[in-house]
Amino acid sequence: GITEFISLYNPRNPEFRPLQLFTYMFAHGGFFHIFFNMMILATTGPILENFWGQKKFLFFYIFTGVGAGVFHLVVETFFFPGMNSMMLGASGAIYGILMAFGMMFPNLEMMLLFPPIPIKAKYLVWVLGVMTFLMSGGGVAHFAHLGGIVFAFILLRIWRSQGGGYF
Repeated sequence: GITEFISLYNPRNPEFRPLQLFTYMFAHGGFFHIFFNMMILATTGPILENFWGQKKFLFFYIFTGVGAGVFHLVVETFFFPGMNSMMLGASGAIYGILMAFGMMFPNLEMMLLFPPIPIKAKYLVWVLGVMTFLMSGGGVAHFAHLGGIVFAFILLRIWRSQGGGYF
């Protein structure tokens, strides 16, 4: 189906196409997968978009999403050469958004839904980052999440060096 067509495959897989580094972000593995991603995007994305503007926000989102896919493929290729996985979802870009949010608005308090307690953005990013590696079971692209964080950090540092701030 369409999900398999737009998902990201390892370059050793005959199904791999370079365009999948972009398209994989638009497929998801179920209700909770897309719900979590959209919840984070809906709560943090508008703040970053208002701060940066639409074009810069869109660039950041795509950059971190593609970067997450590249990071995942590099780690899989060099450290897990026997794997031949298929990856889908916007989680890498979402973790990039979280990283940016935590770096740019570290002391902004957010209210968690479960449990309903306030938490500063800088701590929320750490909690969610650690949680991705503690999740049990297969099928979670941990290195794509980490890749989104790494690419976000790099891009924010570049922007800061160019303009004296994160914008």
